[in-house]
Amino acid sequence: MVNITSIKASSNGVWQGDNPLDFAFPLLIVQTVIVIALSRFLAFLLKPLRQPKVIAEIVGGIILGPSAIGRNHAYMNRIFPKWSTPILETVASIGLLFFLFLVGLELDLNSIRRSGHRAFSIAAAGISLPFLGGVGVAFVLRKTVEGADKVGYGQFLVFMGVALSITAFPVLARILAELKLLTTHVGETAMAAAAFNDVAAWILLALAIALAGNGDGGSHKSPIISIWVMLCGVAFVAFMLVVIKPAMAWVAKRCSPDHDVVDEFYICLTLTGVLVSGFMTDMIGIHSIFGAFVFGLTIPKEGEFVERLIVRIEDFVSSLLLPLYFASSGLKTNVASISGAEAWGLLGLVIATACAGKIIGTFVVAMMCRIPARESITLGVLMNTKGLVELIVLNIGKEKKVLNDEMFAILVLMALVTTFMTTPIVMAIYKPARGHTIKTQRRLQRDSPLSPNVKDELRLLACVHGPRNVPSLINLIESTRSTKRSLLELYIMHLVELTERPSSIIMVQRSRRNGFPFFNRAEVGESNDRTRVAFEAYGQVGRVRVRTMTDISPLSTMHEDICHVAEEKRVSMIILPFHRQWKSRRDDTIENMGHEWRMVNQKVMKDAQCSVALFVDGGFVSGNHDTPKGPGASTIQNSVCIVFFGGPDDREALVLGGRMAEHPGVGVTVVRFVECGKGDGESYDVVLKPLPEKSTENSYSFSTAVMNRQREQELDDVAVSEFRQQFGGGVTYEERQARNVIEEVLRLGRSGEYNLIVVGKCRFPSSMVAELADRHAEHAELGPIGDVLASPGHGVLSSVLVIQQHDVAHTEEAPVSKIILLDYNTQYRIMLAASTQRTDPSGYNRNGSTLIRHAV
Repeated sequence: MVNITSIKASSNGVWQGDNPLDFAFPLLIVQTVIVIALSRFLAFLLKPLRQPKVIAEIVGGIILGPSAIGRNHAYMNRIFPKWSTPILETVASIGLLFFLFLVGLELDLNSIRRSGHRAFSIAAAGISLPFLGGVGVAFVLRKTVEGADKVGYGQFLVFMGVALSITAFPVLARILAELKLLTTHVGETAMAAAAFNDVAAWILLALAIALAGNGDGGSHKSPIISIWVMLCGVAFVAFMLVVIKPAMAWVAKRCSPDHDVVDEFYICLTLTGVLVSGFMTDMIGIHSIFGAFVFGLTIPKEGEFVERLIVRIEDFVSSLLLPLYFASSGLKTNVASISGAEAWGLLGLVIATACAGKIIGTFVVAMMCRIPARESITLGVLMNTKGLVELIVLNIGKEKKVLNDEMFAILVLMALVTTFMTTPIVMAIYKPARGHTIKTQRRLQRDSPLSPNVKDELRLLACVHGPRNVPSLINLIESTRSTKRSLLELYIMHLVELTERPSSIIMVQRSRRNGFPFFNRAEVGESNDRTRVAFEAYGQVGRVRVRTMTDISPLSTMHEDICHVAEEKRVSMIILPFHRQWKSRRDDTIENMGHEWRMVNQKVMKDAQCSVALFVDGGFVSGNHDTPKGPGASTIQNSVCIVFFGGPDDREALVLGGRMAEHPGVGVTVVRFVECGKGDGESYDVVLKPLPEKSTENSYSFSTAVMNRQREQELDDVAVSEFRQQFGGGVTYEERQARNVIEEVLRLGRSGEYNLIVVGKCRFPSSMVAELADRHAEHAELGPIGDVLASPGHGVLSSVLVIQQHDVAHTEEAPVSKIILLDYNTQYRIMLAASTQRTDPSGYNRNGSTLIRHAV
């Protein structure tokens, strides 16, 4: 055993005979690593179930405590000894203090006031009925649980009522966003009601703490003391809202971009204010977290100041310190204390009372507000979500000795069960209809002069990661804006990852209902949103209608939102930013957005019901390259090269080139690669076979469709002929024979003559592209040609746009193995093998491969 009076902060090291686990700081490091590792592992396991991270952290704390691993006394005495508990809880309390400050930042009192009587009525019912149910359960527990009657009636009843009536606003917001319900009628009402509930919960919590006193049962304390505590608490809140709130508004204004001042002092002042506020409420007799929460309410929710605060503290607090609080809660939770049928019956009673109170109370009032029954019951289930605030209430109750071990364990499990059940129940009973859209092949070629069906309007959906994408994207879209023909309707979607970070929820709260999980930033009134301002300014140039929206969604489901909007708005093409970004292709400095963003692009390319373009931005701004050759060079601002090998994707790229050729500031060059001449009678076969064990990330995939190669060749010739006939006087056309396709393509990219090179993905490859199929693919989603141009280290100076034409015939793709060359005297063939196909009259041969004939 270690004498607690001899505990030191740090050791002298193992070489001097010290065991680091006998010292406070090294032991705290070990505890923190264990807690974070376990909580992250559990969060990974629960991710497919769409459970919020708080579930994993609560379960992780319970596992580390006496309910599971803590049954091993040697482990507990070594890793979580009793003398380390105050140290662990102190550090966890610092994290909790700042987290509750972030929760205060999340709540916008103005939006709560604007929520209306319906949300207020639902919140009131969702609080009052569970509170009354908690009071009723409290009487049962006092008579059943040993030692429960030692606590005064007042504080025990209030604690039980608060524990059952809380709705976790931050957890609920993330669940709604995960389920794509955030901007539905149900989600909008639930968010507003939960905000009301959150404020009421903090008022009730302050009341419960005031009544609990110093934890000696509370019955020996004079009621006057509780009254003084409540009055001082009210005075504190009034002082913060009347005096501190205007002061913080002045600080936020001083930190705006309009004032060229160093804001570190104000950030430090604000963080110090969190600590001082916590100290004041602790001195009053209310828990310090209440002061931090109220101080968070005083910070203006508009502008950049709140964002700067969050950036500085949210990751450190939410990812490192907050899990320690859940661990300390788990160390106090002993599920073994719930023993016997009677104790488990009490657990069932508490869970049933909490669920019935929330669900029934919300359901009845929602029906009275003329909300449909299915939506009303969904609201009840959503309002039953518990979370961090619930654990705070329970920990304070245990600290004040209002709750003993058995009641504490019962209520922790109740919070866990009610939160865990929210997502699956809502998914089962409520699936909002997004509307039934007609699946059509939307692509540029149908809207082009090369097609008989010319329309008066072109619709594009362009996605951005942030302001950095804006200049190049505007230049790209402007280059496609025909000044002679159709009106361009442009939808801009700002892609924002939904995380567990409070900043995500702040953005979520600014959402407005428009039928999608997005919001119009113009409605929020953020004057500093550079993305929105830039595109709206561009829309003023004429013949361009711009609508900006933001998608706040987990990366795993973001592609669903993109594809859904593309269908609803009937766009012809989606433009996606490549997951790698260059500051400039000349210095080859790369910023990698991450593999998950790459997966978003890949899923969109697979599922979209329209054409898709991947934009590899190498600094595509007007006039950043050498003056191009060709007619009208004196007025040319952008020079674009269309690389044409043949096939549907390249024909789509040619259509886009036709639109660009109509812009007076764009010079277009079309480079068509044709087969090198062969000797008389010389021919060969190229066979591309599937290799199941081959990584799809490192190998190209080609279409398995059965297509008439001769017909495709005719379509290519017609497309080029019509293009030259219509735009021949305004474009440069070249035909090149290339024995080394890679070198020829790279020569175009390295030349510095072109701002942008447009290529097709080549899912149905020409013979020249097929020869590249055995290359190691660095970016397989770009196709062989696009990958060559986009890969770093090749010296390419141009931006690259890779186009995939939408066609149901090309939805199935397969990776292939190396190329096999066979000599024949009659014809040149490319065989794409699809291992899952069978022989049928439509064109599949006996070994399951698709045969496409290429005549020499």
